[in-house]
Amino acid sequence: MPKILIIEDEAAIRRVLMKIISEENDSYKVEEAEDGLMGIEMIAKSDFDLVLCDIKMPKMDGVEVLEKAKKIKPEIPMVMISGHGDLDTAVNTMRLGAFDYISKPPDLNRLLNTVRNALDRKELVVENKLLKKKVSKKYEMIGNSEGITQIKNIIEKVAPTDARVLITGPNGTGKELVAHWLHEKSDRTKAPMVEVNCAAIPSELIESELFGHVKGSFTGANKDRAGKFEAANGGTIFLDEIGDMSLSAQAKVLRALQENKISRVGSDKDIKVNVRVIAATNKNLKKEISEGKFREDLYHRLAVILIKVPALNERRDDIPLLISFFSEQVAKEQGNSVKSFSDGAIKLLQEYDWTGNIRELRNVVERLIILGEKEVSKADVKMFASK
Repeated sequence: MPKILIIEDEAAIRRVLMKIISEENDSYKVEEAEDGLMGIEMIAKSDFDLVLCDIKMPKMDGVEVLEKAKKIKPEIPMVMISGHGDLDTAVNTMRLGAFDYISKPPDLNRLLNTVRNALDRKELVVENKLLKKKVSKKYEMIGNSEGITQIKNIIEKVAPTDARVLITGPNGTGKELVAHWLHEKSDRTKAPMVEVNCAAIPSELIESELFGHVKGSFTGANKDRAGKFEAANGGTIFLDEIGDMSLSAQAKVLRALQENKISRVGSDKDIKVNVRVIAATNKNLKKEISEGKFREDLYHRLAVILIKVPALNERRDDIPLLISFFSEQVAKEQGNSVKSFSDGAIKLLQEYDWTGNIRELRNVVERLIILGEKEVSKADVKMFASK
């Protein structure tokens, strides 16, 4: 049932608007506010699908209401009601985020069309938000421990921005998961996320991999080739294990961050790129800087937001949730029914020394499910732990 709020200081106009909208569709629930202050209080306390707001009002005018409403409930479409002398102001409110404006006295067809269109728009916004949340579950981090909750909160705040993020933590903790979640919840989600494992590429080839090359620039360069930065244009590039990148490649990455442009190996031509950079490492970069292995200026460019992913041994309370998640995942992959773990088995796994972190736990759960019976017992875990 759509909820509509009318903010109008003139009682006669307010009654007319309420009558027209209520008679248009008996499923509409229409509420009223006699001034801007009351309207903002109602918007803050309740979820409206549409707000119609007069521009000239005492206490708080419509422009102020629009600006405040957009801060607290940005998804609500706002339709401004303008008198003849308010037309310029009404047009300006469109730049401030108003959905539309209608003039006094309101034309019946114009008013109802605007209401229907605005409600359709709100429904579409809500559907898109739900879809985005559904997609993001693929990359969601499992756990309710303090460390994981803090990371989730940071992601929610940082993802919609273009702020660069440096993710640190031991191998197997899920740093790439954080990177994917940041991309999926960003405005760049329709563009590609390109991953580069800096540790897996030989140092002599890393620059070509990142920035591309022109034909003849080195032995084996038989044709022009675009690099990962160009491939990620408009989206996100994830530089995994950036602590293993050569100093010469670091210098080029620094330039790309400073100037939003790159040049292919063997070319002097600049190519503009619009890329969000997320980096990850299992190394102590400050130690690498002191040893001359990593550029301090690049570190500060990358570490605008710093996210530290805790080791599994630091978040043992999450292990039962992870076991349940991996059990369902493995069962789905193997085409089998989900196997349960006894309390004793879970307790032993919580006490285990997870040097390989999440990756190791996932492998162990899969091994126990494949080798075990309908229920994974304490004895099964003990048999595994003794090997």
